[in-house]
Amino acid sequence: MDASLIGREFDLARCADFLAEVSSVGGALVVLGDPGVGKTALLTQAARSAKDAGMSVLRAAGTQYRAEAGYGALRRLLASTPLTGAAHSPALAAALSATGVSTAAPVVNASRDGGRGHESVADAVVSLMVGLGDRRAALLVVDDAQWLDAASADVLAEVARRLPGTGAGMLVAAGAGEESFFNYNGLPLHEVGPLSETASEALLIERFPALAPQVRRRLMADAEGNPLALLELPTALTDSQRTASQVMPRHLPLTQRLLAAFASRIRHLPAVTRYLLLVAALEGGGNLRVVLQAAADRGDLRHWAPAERGGLVRIDESTGRLEFRHPLMRSAVVELSTSEQRRGAHRALAEASVGIPDQRVRHLAQAAVDPDEEVATLLEEAAGRSAARGDGPGAVAGLVRAADLSPRAAARARRLAKAAFLGATLTGNLRDVPQLLDTARQVSPDADSLPAAVATAVHLLNGYGDIDTAHRVLTAAIGAQPRPYDPGDTTLLEALATLVMVCFYGGRAELWEAFDDALAQFTSVPEILKVTRSTFGDPARARPADWARLDAAVDAALNTANPLQVVRVGIAASYVDRLSPLEEPLRRIGYGQRAGDNVLPAIQALVLLCHQAWWAGRWDELPVLADDALTLAEVHHYSLRTWPAKYLLASVHAARGDATAARRLCDQMEQWAGSRRAHTVRLYAAHVRALVALGEGDFETAYRHVTTIAPAGSFPPFVRNALWIFLDTVEAALRSGRRDEALQHIAAARDAGLDHASARLAFLLRGADALLAGGAQDAEPLFEAALSTEGSERWPFDRARLHLCYGERLRRGRTPARAKARGHLERAAEIFTQLGAVPWADRAAKELRACGGPARRSNTTSGPTALTPQQWEIASLAAAGLTNKQIAEKLFLSPRTVSTHLYQVFPKLGITSRAALRDALDSLGRL
Repeated sequence: MDASLIGREFDLARCADFLAEVSSVGGALVVLGDPGVGKTALLTQAARSAKDAGMSVLRAAGTQYRAEAGYGALRRLLASTPLTGAAHSPALAAALSATGVSTAAPVVNASRDGGRGHESVADAVVSLMVGLGDRRAALLVVDDAQWLDAASADVLAEVARRLPGTGAGMLVAAGAGEESFFNYNGLPLHEVGPLSETASEALLIERFPALAPQVRRRLMADAEGNPLALLELPTALTDSQRTASQVMPRHLPLTQRLLAAFASRIRHLPAVTRYLLLVAALEGGGNLRVVLQAAADRGDLRHWAPAERGGLVRIDESTGRLEFRHPLMRSAVVELSTSEQRRGAHRALAEASVGIPDQRVRHLAQAAVDPDEEVATLLEEAAGRSAARGDGPGAVAGLVRAADLSPRAAARARRLAKAAFLGATLTGNLRDVPQLLDTARQVSPDADSLPAAVATAVHLLNGYGDIDTAHRVLTAAIGAQPRPYDPGDTTLLEALATLVMVCFYGGRAELWEAFDDALAQFTSVPEILKVTRSTFGDPARARPADWARLDAAVDAALNTANPLQVVRVGIAASYVDRLSPLEEPLRRIGYGQRAGDNVLPAIQALVLLCHQAWWAGRWDELPVLADDALTLAEVHHYSLRTWPAKYLLASVHAARGDATAARRLCDQMEQWAGSRRAHTVRLYAAHVRALVALGEGDFETAYRHVTTIAPAGSFPPFVRNALWIFLDTVEAALRSGRRDEALQHIAAARDAGLDHASARLAFLLRGADALLAGGAQDAEPLFEAALSTEGSERWPFDRARLHLCYGERLRRGRTPARAKARGHLERAAEIFTQLGAVPWADRAAKELRACGGPARRSNTTSGPTALTPQQWEIASLAAAGLTNKQIAEKLFLSPRTVSTHLYQVFPKLGITSRAALRDALDSLGRL
């Protein structure tokens, strides 16, 4: 099947039904639709099916420019049709002669046919089709009926009305809403609408599999389900635009086929109407007031009438909105204009947009021909606002244009460097960074180096993992800035934010010295830098005031559209368990409409969601999140950013007993990190190896690995991973015969105030106290206190481990409390089973057998009570008829995550299909 027929199952079925009608009784069907919607493809497929069914197939078509003699289309049809039967009918021969088609019979003057004119020709065509169908049915396929000449249109419309009952058929395609001589009133109609979003995406993936996801989304938005547009628009893009390494233009270029499809209604409009359309197209937002004001000297609302009648635009005076019927109609209007006309329209729009600064400067920039520092400055300021609201591509494009308009070389170089920086930190265009930086250096070798240094460092860090070089470049540029530092200098703040990530991945205390030196140079240290330094840089030494700042930063992040601010606060919160409130904004960044425009924040958001999924026990979702993060990172060459996702993926493998997969990822981490001195990545591997060993009961090996991260009894500066392995270190030390070291580690955690850092760490400290308690009588109240910690069910893996340790202690006590032990061991086994933590569930099962008898079957992994709040929400939306993709968009999830949840929901509700969801939820009173 032609790729353009993807998603056309309903339309194809209607054509198939029509062919069946033709075979039995005959008839006509008119297929209506917008240009490029796929009418011709449907007719071609129908004609092919008709031939395969043994029908005689005739074809006719209108031509766009109908300046042809009467009966032109009909003449072309009949000239290609065998007319041997006409020789036996003088009336038929005479009628056909009227169209200019010669026959073997004597020509009869058409004027003697009683004045019946078109009717006699229609009689002839019907007779011809019935004659052709003596042995088999005949089908006449008429394409582009809106362009038929008047005489042919009249005849074919009359023929269509006479075909029912003849055993012959006519399938007609015509443009919806277009002026036409073909009168299809009273004929059966079938309207072909736009493709669904799912079908549009499938078509693009089938024909253009290499398109970047954000490019695919943009093309889908502009095509609005038009198959021709979906097939043609990608071919008009450059290779860099198709891979999203270059920003696409505001108005997409049209191929000749698209221009022919969408421009036909524009070319014949009055000049004033075309100018109004150009102003509206360049305004872009549908603001009728601005458009009318900009075009006031050329026309008013009256001059819109031809465009409205032609179906090009819709105007709502009550709301002040103007809409093009299709986005590509706007592109066609722009394509048909000259550069001078566009600049003039932009100048008029700039004057009309005085109260809309960002829109005004965009028009000023497009109208400018020569360098203009005032416009360049305004454009740079607008780019900063664009970046703050998450429009990375718009910000980069604005800075590049500002550079073009900069009269001074230094300003041009600085703006190019800022564009390179935003491309690296926001949009994901790492490959463009070297070219922009080279251009900046060529323009002005002595220009301000900080933006260039930041862009270079980001490129070195994310693209190559060259931590030490990135650190040298950044610290030298930061140190060269005038002192004292200005807390309002956004470029300097971005430089320091980048330095934080360099120090983090380097994982060495000496790297942080330059950061601390820089903080000391501020007249007033910005709050976000204070938070980052304390709660992310060295959380073991943070104090209550730092936690209060972090909580305030989390609250503020809930009310910002700036993706960089959200992920930076999320990073600061990630080691001290404050990610939960940020889940929704993080999902919006990772899966929302702008995810493809803001690549690096999207990668970071997905990794942070992996962190949260790990602690929350959503281990089926975590691999999906990690895979999405890895895909983005690999496509955009952010090699460094793959390792946090691989670390968390390896952690799940380790906890679930897939030691081979976990160790394979550890090998990769260690090999990559070694030559780059990326100490944090090596610590990731050490933690995963410790988890594998703990699951296997190899506590000596586990202790060796955790103490390579942080020696027992200490929380070294800037080793934030030490907070994550607290319980692992205590348990490994205790079970490997190092009780004193375990006690020292608990004391060090309490001295560091970690019980005040987060609720989870406080919970684990209580559990560690219970583990180290001397006798059963001392341990029991401590275990009970730990397990009664409010909200501890939010950390199921940690909670299950404490249940297991408590059950083991009860079973081994001087007076074994077997019944109580069984309760805790069964609860541990249930949670481990839910998580899929096989080696841990096996440990719990072994202890249960030692208590006497097999473990009772768990009832908590099935049934409605086992559904999580998120699963209830997904199930309710699915029961309401939403597709997985629609649910994903609504909840800011991956479609695969939705699918995974539904796969788990069905057995819990005792159903096997989506169709049974509504009844199942209704019976539970959840609808």
